[in-house]
Amino acid sequence: MNAWIAFDYLKESFQAKSYSAIEMKRGSVNLLTRNDFDISTMRQKANEWVNPGFYTRNVWFTDKDENQALSLRFTGDVFYDYQSPFQRVRILESYKYGKMLALDDMVMTTENDEFHYHEMISHPAMFMHPNPKNVLVIGGGDGGTIREVLRHKGVENVTMVEIDGAVIEACKEHLPQIASSFNDPKLTLLVDDGIAFIKNAAPGTYDVILVDGSDPVGPAEGLFSVSFYQNCYNALKSDGVLVAQGESPKFNEKAFCELNHTLQHIFGQDKAPVSLFFVPTYPTGMWSFQYGLKGKVNATQPLDSTSIDAFVQSEGLRYYNSALHTGSFALPNFVKSLLLK
Repeated sequence: MNAWIAFDYLKESFQAKSYSAIEMKRGSVNLLTRNDFDISTMRQKANEWVNPGFYTRNVWFTDKDENQALSLRFTGDVFYDYQSPFQRVRILESYKYGKMLALDDMVMTTENDEFHYHEMISHPAMFMHPNPKNVLVIGGGDGGTIREVLRHKGVENVTMVEIDGAVIEACKEHLPQIASSFNDPKLTLLVDDGIAFIKNAAPGTYDVILVDGSDPVGPAEGLFSVSFYQNCYNALKSDGVLVAQGESPKFNEKAFCELNHTLQHIFGQDKAPVSLFFVPTYPTGMWSFQYGLKGKVNATQPLDSTSIDAFVQSEGLRYYNSALHTGSFALPNFVKSLLLK
């Protein structure tokens, strides 16, 4: 029997909006065991966990849509496994990319390629704005985005609103190089609903808003709504910059296009640029950030390349630089055509 045919049948029967799969050899059913425990003891349990030895070494996490998939080979080491009120949160070990954060079996970030995403969600926006002092991060529970924002010494306040405290705890314990800035005195951390938070935010509060959410399902579904981005627009200052995780033009084309159309409607047709970047552990490797710009802010002009590259050098950045900043907004023709539909 072809298990993928059965998987597709179940997906259709349940009318699933999203789905993910774990592919494993026969006899590896122990991988499906859940380790549910009280949140107050999760760190102790994680420290006491020992691989019992029954995990196969040929298990693959698979992100799959109708016609394509991305798989990462899994070592069998599970450092954290908790079903929060919002999603299943796990820290696992992959052979190629080290420890990885998986939410409901979808890979969110890994030790070895997280800098692709976190540098590109933060630094272009921070350098577009003439003087970013007050920054809001919605989502971003792994801590990588606030780490990058706080590299900018002129920042005075960073507010982070993450709905799922289990993600924060898991990453602080098991991905400390990503979650390294949670104790920064400039940070105000709120475990709360970012959608409700921005709805109640005072107008003209933030210089930069970074929407670091997952795919438009589960707790992140509302991060793709028109009302949410209208509230973000209102909360930005007159020269504010919004950047949002924008999906892939090759994997989730519908969400990619709908988000851009929403931002164009709210910010203006010439104020919603799209930036592409490469991240190997996301399906297709091609991903995007989408922007909403207020006032005279421009994505690429004027750009102080000398200051940017000095910053890149002093901070030891591994992905972002001034040339890439400009180049990431140069879209392939097929993407331009897609956005016109």
